Amino acid sequence: MTALDPVVAPPGTAGPDELLSVWLPSNDDPVRPLMTLSTVSSSGYPDARTVLLSEYDDTGLYFHTDSRSRKVADVTANPRVALTLLWPGRQLVVQGDASRSSAEEQAWAYEHRSRYLQQLSWLNTASFAALDGAARLSQWAEFGHEHPSLTPPPTWTGFVVRPVRLTFWEGDPDTASRRTEYRRDADGAWTASLLAG
Repeated sequence: MTALDPVVAPPGTAGPDELLSVWLPSNDDPVRPLMTLSTVSSSGYPDARTVLLSEYDDTGLYFHTDSRSRKVADVTANPRVALTLLWPGRQLVVQGDASRSSAEEQAWAYEHRSRYLQQLSWLNTASFAALDGAARLSQWAEFGHEHPSLTPPPTWTGFVVRPVRLTFWEGDPDTASRRTEYRRDADGAWTASLLAG
């Protein structure tokens, strides 16, 4: 065994669901964590961008975006993705398969977005981005005045990432960092390993 070989986690090690509930905010918390969504593009190169974690449950982790975006094209062509969440002294990396979430879940997520993000879902277009600063400010204010309440635009969509691997990294200023990694087998059971940081 080398220093990088995994060691089977001892009995009593917390499971991935338990760690997720400790590391992630509740779905009712309005402050949502950012995560990096990594995909493989049609060119074969990896791509990455930051999205909000909308919510999570025993199915997986959810994010929402514009259906016309490059990330949706990537996920549609190759649903194998990675998510990375980072905090001071902690990192969570999720490998999994992305699929569209239900219409009901997408509506719930939109309702729980901030007013700014709800409006952004309507105006975050290439043509709006091409406007100069004054025009963007004017049109943003005008749209907000004309739409005191908002429903999801037709381009609003959501995905759930069903994990096949979860890696919880924890740093420690007084000793070496360590990763606890969980892999899901074909039957859905998790196997835990301890790895060097």
